[in-house]
Amino acid sequence: MPKYQILAPVPEKMPWQDKPADEVCNSPLWRYNENPIINRNPIPGVARIFNSAVIPYEGAFVGVFRGEQTNGVSFIYFGRSQDGIHWDFEKDKIQFVDENGKPFMPGYAYDPRLVKVEDTYYIMWCTDFYGAAIGLAKTKDFKTFTRLDNPFLPFNRNAVLFPRKINGNFVMLSRPSDSGHTPFGDIFLSESPDLVYWGKHRHVMGRSWEWWESLKIGGGAAPIETSEGWLLFYHGVSGTCNGYVYSIGGAILDRDNPSIVKYRCDSWLLTPEKWYEERGFVGNVCFPCATLHDNNTGRIAIYYGAADSYVGLAFGYVDEIIDYIKEHNRTSDSDTEIGIK
Repeated sequence: MPKYQILAPVPEKMPWQDKPADEVCNSPLWRYNENPIINRNPIPGVARIFNSAVIPYEGAFVGVFRGEQTNGVSFIYFGRSQDGIHWDFEKDKIQFVDENGKPFMPGYAYDPRLVKVEDTYYIMWCTDFYGAAIGLAKTKDFKTFTRLDNPFLPFNRNAVLFPRKINGNFVMLSRPSDSGHTPFGDIFLSESPDLVYWGKHRHVMGRSWEWWESLKIGGGAAPIETSEGWLLFYHGVSGTCNGYVYSIGGAILDRDNPSIVKYRCDSWLLTPEKWYEERGFVGNVCFPCATLHDNNTGRIAIYYGAADSYVGLAFGYVDEIIDYIKEHNRTSDSDTEIGIK
């Protein structure tokens, strides 16, 4: 049994590949050797799928996918898979409706996350609400997708719900920003009793002096509840003479008060090194959006967008990941405080 317990339902199956014996890894993660699992031009009218989220469902897997159309506008597409690697996509983008069943489509939608809370699946994405903002929808059957009110004012991005209520409230991470390619950004936390009224805003953590996250950071996959705390895979951004570089970082948040950062890794867990991460529509991007995990074996699979052109898959063990974060911990006072000023 793993040293650290993953406190989540056990999936019937999940994609997995053992770590290559001859590969030098500078972190506890390793890549699927047949990456990318989703290539360019996946369906007619869509040039690229990337920055997408996956979840177990009825003995298989479903996902919500950022589909960059050939006209350059992103929308969310739905897909199914038996193994979490090979995907069948619906040719039309998801048709969102309001609470009365009438069409309620966003002007655009990108970088979706997909989280199950109790008996309902929630989708979060970046949308237009008179500026970059967070879209929110729910479904119970992946047939009807009911769009809810935008949770926050613009400008905001990178929203993801925790997979259970904390102290009776829904809890969401987000990254306040502006409408451009923001050269700044910290992760914040907000609570809601009903997904309508949001408050108790708290600062979680900000960019650091480490080169790979010195420009901005943002939430990634839904936090994984473990016996050590909430395991968070997030993205950190560095500015270079050749543009931004997006890497995947890791942190452990307090289980009862997740605005408190217990541990924060001073080095990246995955950074662009392979051709499909370095070369693409936007080069040098590893952008985490989803995980699958098994608490019997401690296995974790991470889905990440690569170079705004592909979807990649990486693997690791919860024990090795948490130990690595703790061994390379470097938290600041603003990380470990409750996040109120």
